Amino acid sequence: MTTIASVRTDDVRFPTSLELDGSDAVNVDPDYSAAYVQITTESGESGHGLVFTAGRGNEIVARAIDSYGDLLIGKNTDELLADLGAAAKLLVHDSQMRWLGPEKGVSHMAAGALINALWDLAARRAGTPLWRFIAEMEPEEIVRAVDFTHITDALTPEEALEILRRGQEGKAERIEQLQREGFPAYTTTPGWLGYSDEKLIRLSKEAVADGFDLIKLKVGGSLEDDRRRMDLVRRELGPDLRVAIDANQRWDVNEAIEWVNALAEFDPWWIEEATSTDEILGHARIRAEVAPVKVATGEAVANRIVFKQLLQAGGIDIMQIDATRVAGVNENLANLLLAAKFGVPVCPHAGGVGLCELVQHFSFIDYAVVSTSQQDRYIEFVDHLHEHFVEPVRVRDGRYQAPVQPGIGAEMHTASRQRWTFPEGPGWQEVAGRAAVTGAKRAHADSSADTDTDPMETSR
Repeated sequence: MTTIASVRTDDVRFPTSLELDGSDAVNVDPDYSAAYVQITTESGESGHGLVFTAGRGNEIVARAIDSYGDLLIGKNTDELLADLGAAAKLLVHDSQMRWLGPEKGVSHMAAGALINALWDLAARRAGTPLWRFIAEMEPEEIVRAVDFTHITDALTPEEALEILRRGQEGKAERIEQLQREGFPAYTTTPGWLGYSDEKLIRLSKEAVADGFDLIKLKVGGSLEDDRRRMDLVRRELGPDLRVAIDANQRWDVNEAIEWVNALAEFDPWWIEEATSTDEILGHARIRAEVAPVKVATGEAVANRIVFKQLLQAGGIDIMQIDATRVAGVNENLANLLLAAKFGVPVCPHAGGVGLCELVQHFSFIDYAVVSTSQQDRYIEFVDHLHEHFVEPVRVRDGRYQAPVQPGIGAEMHTASRQRWTFPEGPGWQEVAGRAAVTGAKRAHADSSADTDTDPMETSR
């Protein structure tokens, strides 16, 4: 018998705010970060997971993972991996940690990091990437992994089983197609609000040349700027390119409707996070009043229950799941099944640190055995920080290529984790040193300016 011997967390951050990578109307200065976890067994096996954050507070998530990790220490590894549905419930439904949620926020994401790490360990044992590991499971096994608590009024285990059984027909051919062709991607790389117009157009043209037929622009800073930037893209790249827009929950409901309709002449394909992701009825009203612009949300949706209500209320045209916002693989399987039940496409949110590496698996699973469709489905791609991962994403001709290494894709290079551990890592020490030099130069310049003033004025 082998047991879980250790759960180690690292506070890993990258200084992306220096170039305003990732900037939008709400997240104006993000330092892309990962609360990173590694589970190790007595026999030396390991599983990796992470939670993406925007910098400050990353240490809080890491400490929450430590707290949940105590529940796994000493547990029988074989038993945990034999029933990953029960393993997830052990964490998500812990009677004391639940009080901090329940099933939302820091505690829920921390549980999800460990759940993802357990799935990573299971897929590594099987010697397959996560998407193949799950696609090759029997439908009954997948259903046993899903927590149907609070969603049976929208999706029952029997309905989920029926969806997955239908997905067995043609599965082998779809898996072969995914391995050969990959899955459609869209890119947000050109569209950060902190970028100049020149950089926006240059990166947009590069994206089209690289095979992307959908790009996304951040909006919500000012309507005048948004109209100018949308007009620039349309004049430079034409009417046929799909252009999505993303407000990152910047607006109230009425403002969202007015703003999106003011941009409608530029034919945005979807408006993402037009308002708070908890605003179920607001999303339904926005969707009714900005059509035919599609409404998308999900990267900050806390759990399957909110997704269920968005679907029941007719609030979204597109579901955007995130690999680390909800409680890991199990809950995202529930989200995929809910979307399939309601006939809504899933276009996962990615970018950040490791989100592309992790979330790609869910679109591959979705096509292989759940929705079995690629129609109007994309995975977000942002070309940031992939070099820090053992298996970085591969995007070719605007399509994600199928992951091939065993696991979920969360493992970071040890050297990257060590260099960018906050705040003592060598990378952060160098950033602090440069900031100190810049501050000293600025102080010297201010002091020199003071000495050039009229001495009489100074004496006064």
